[in-house]
Amino acid sequence: MTSSFSFSHQGYCDICERAVSFDAKFAWFRDHLLCSGCGSIPRERALMAVLRQYFPKYKSLAIHESSPGARGVSAKLARECKRYTYSHFFPGTALGTIHPERNERCESLEALSFPDRSFDLVITQDVIEHLLDPDAAFQEISRVLKPGGAHVFTVPLVNKEKPTVRRAEHDENGHVSFLQPPQYHGNPIDERGALVTFDWGYDIQSFIRKSSSMATHMITIDDVDRGIQAEYIEVLVSFKR
Repeated sequence: MTSSFSFSHQGYCDICERAVSFDAKFAWFRDHLLCSGCGSIPRERALMAVLRQYFPKYKSLAIHESSPGARGVSAKLARECKRYTYSHFFPGTALGTIHPERNERCESLEALSFPDRSFDLVITQDVIEHLLDPDAAFQEISRVLKPGGAHVFTVPLVNKEKPTVRRAEHDENGHVSFLQPPQYHGNPIDERGALVTFDWGYDIQSFIRKSSSMATHMITIDDVDRGIQAEYIEVLVSFKR
């Protein structure tokens, strides 16, 4: 893939916490506007900015991240937060156990093995659009959050003001049934990618409230000086009462 497009802007990265350049060789900034310091992309910087604003003492909190990447916010939290833990979902591995080859904990957001009230924050980055049972996931996230805790996450709200559309579901035999042509996104642990199961819209806020009773704030940042400028980079914060 080649491109004649080129963009560069000097600014400040909320993840690096220093002056950097934000550079892109493709016009789709969501995946290609990279920080010269940490290699992060806009949605990761947006999530970090929201963490700082809403939870200025985040470094001391008990945080669990589902399906982290190897850069950006995930790497920063792992490095700086002593109570940070993470997990991936490995099909065929018992939930709550350590994958024998990767040496990483296996968890499903739809059936978490953690006790009630385990965490101050649960973080997910572009995970919710790949769940087949988001109702169960939001209920489980609420369950493992402490009162006053929050789920801080990104999810591409591709339908915006239009209703959310389900793209896939389980049939009566437990197999995946496609309601829309299959679509896949990158997956940090599987080169085959992750199936997109929902095209979410802004009505995700009411979906979360009905599923879990959590109230959700939606934050949109447009600030090229911080490298936070692209489509679908809203950050959502769902609070447990």
